[in-house]
Amino acid sequence: MPPAISRTSSKRKIENSDDEDFEDGQASQSQSQLQSQSQSQSQPSQPSKKKAKKDAPPPPGSAQPTNKVLPVNISFPPRIPGTTRIAAWNICGLSASSKKGFKFYVAAEDPDILVLTETKVNDIPADPALKTRFPHQYWAISEKKTYSGTAILSKHKPLSVDMTLPGHPDPKAVKGRIITLEFETCFLIGTYVVNAGTELKTLEEKKVWNKHFDAYIRQLDKEKPVIWTGDLNVAPTEIDLTNAKKNWNKTPGYTEVETTAFKNILQSPDDPEANKFIDVWRKLNPEKQHYTYFSYRFNCRLKGIGWRLDMFVLSERLWGRVKMCEIRDEIYGASDHCPLVMEIEGTL
Repeated sequence: MPPAISRTSSKRKIENSDDEDFEDGQASQSQSQLQSQSQSQSQPSQPSKKKAKKDAPPPPGSAQPTNKVLPVNISFPPRIPGTTRIAAWNICGLSASSKKGFKFYVAAEDPDILVLTETKVNDIPADPALKTRFPHQYWAISEKKTYSGTAILSKHKPLSVDMTLPGHPDPKAVKGRIITLEFETCFLIGTYVVNAGTELKTLEEKKVWNKHFDAYIRQLDKEKPVIWTGDLNVAPTEIDLTNAKKNWNKTPGYTEVETTAFKNILQSPDDPEANKFIDVWRKLNPEKQHYTYFSYRFNCRLKGIGWRLDMFVLSERLWGRVKMCEIRDEIYGASDHCPLVMEIEGTL
């Protein structure tokens, strides 16, 4: 095992985030979950002969760490020989994350490819250490200042790079949300998918995104297999978030429109012969209730109130090459999301 990457102190204060840190409705997700969890406690107690119903306990092995800052020592098992390691992380702003330990995780993980979402950069960062580690860098920057943003940093040069979503009627809305790299054996897509927003105010915009992304990923898949990763801004099933029933069709990321669109990518309802896609972590962990996002607010991390929003989805014919996929759930505090990592056999 490689030596652990050490930080000088574990007592780094987590700054309170303003509304921008919970862009696209993330704050409302957490608040809704907390309110639904504590609603019964806030009501005056009434005499009752019936015992209050308790939520069913999560399946064994579902508990996640509750740390609020990065561990002092960060280390991971060495990569499986002959594999390519890809990591994906919503960093909730590169500037803020860099002050909270971003570089320590990157050094310890040392992926071949790092997909970053919600970078919030206005210009391509000038970071010599990052450039040395990843000589091939591609930054999709939003038209809106300090907003969204996607990047793919790679040790390997791709054949081509695209930052558009073909057919989408509003290219400005797409800018900063998608990057596609073409390699010899596959396409790699990194996305920071549109969020349905507080009170679902941008659900229509997300419908437009989903429509064109579905067509896009299927078109690419006809040419080469596809790996899709990043913050997909959807909790696909009831075990992918806390308090699913109380959030259903009320909270962005868990509506019938969004979950159906995701399910339809995995398997087309219109064409039974169409190639299928696989949600990798869920395929490997069919019952685990582990999450990748915990709001900084309302003690969500401590209370285990979270969402699984960050994923690897790939063409079914690539499944046999997958050797590992894990949520790095101890890596929390440099962002309100935890990184996700996958190792795939061979080179891309």
